[in-house]
Amino acid sequence: MLSYLINGISLGSVYAIIALGYTMVYGIAKMLNFAHGDVIMIGGYMAFCSTSYLGWPVIPSVLFAMTVCTMLGILIERLAYKPLRDASSLAVLITAIGVSYFLQNMALLIWSSNPKAFPNMVNLPNVVIGDIQISSVAIVTIIACIVIMIILTLFTTRTKLGKAMRAVSEDKGAAQLMGINVNATISMTFAIGSGLAAIAGVLLCTAYPTLMPTTGAMPGIKAFTAAVFGGIGSIPGAMLGGILLGIIEIFGKAYISTQLSDAIVFAVLIIVLIVKPTGLLGKKMAEKV
Repeated sequence: MLSYLINGISLGSVYAIIALGYTMVYGIAKMLNFAHGDVIMIGGYMAFCSTSYLGWPVIPSVLFAMTVCTMLGILIERLAYKPLRDASSLAVLITAIGVSYFLQNMALLIWSSNPKAFPNMVNLPNVVIGDIQISSVAIVTIIACIVIMIILTLFTTRTKLGKAMRAVSEDKGAAQLMGINVNATISMTFAIGSGLAAIAGVLLCTAYPTLMPTTGAMPGIKAFTAAVFGGIGSIPGAMLGGILLGIIEIFGKAYISTQLSDAIVFAVLIIVLIVKPTGLLGKKMAEKV
């Protein structure tokens, strides 16, 4: 039971880190970036190439993956989403799907469809408590999620750029009138979300050491589910939703069915949204008519 709980929190922590990227972009730019899952995959490949082909140590490899994904996030925002700033949500959604397929096919051309064996990026001993052995990857993942959550919360509440992001989230027009560069703020949001996606990609591929062009597809969908579950637009909600989703998935696989675990996760989401449409920590937004 305890080992399942820890594994669930570990998996949920990965979902939470990915969901933070979703929730920041939606909360500030009001866009659903469905290409976010494929940025995870790119981050995994960058860490894989720098470690396996170039022989770099773990930390430089992770930093390299974060740098590439951060630049990729800015590029995607500038080329794909910035021209659609005032477009309908449907146009943005179709563009996001197009960017997702573009990244998957680009990875397919570069690295082929053959699965790559991802190297272990956490070379630490496992922790033994009584009869239970806790993976060092699980511990590092949970700690990374907590640290990222704290840093993001402090960043959005204490720094000038973080306050600018909150202002843009509340009202783009008013923020622009107050001298805030809305375009730069949104680009920075994509950059931060994509950098987090690289970390999530490394942690995910370390825990499940198989890398292919579709690696980020299902985790991306589940992380979006976690963001909605917790209350999209809420940073604590993304973390709570991710962790609960991970626990539900692991316990579903252990006690019900491995084939039905995904269905159970999405069924729980439907039930939560019926009871509380804004998510667990979401807030109702009043709109002027």
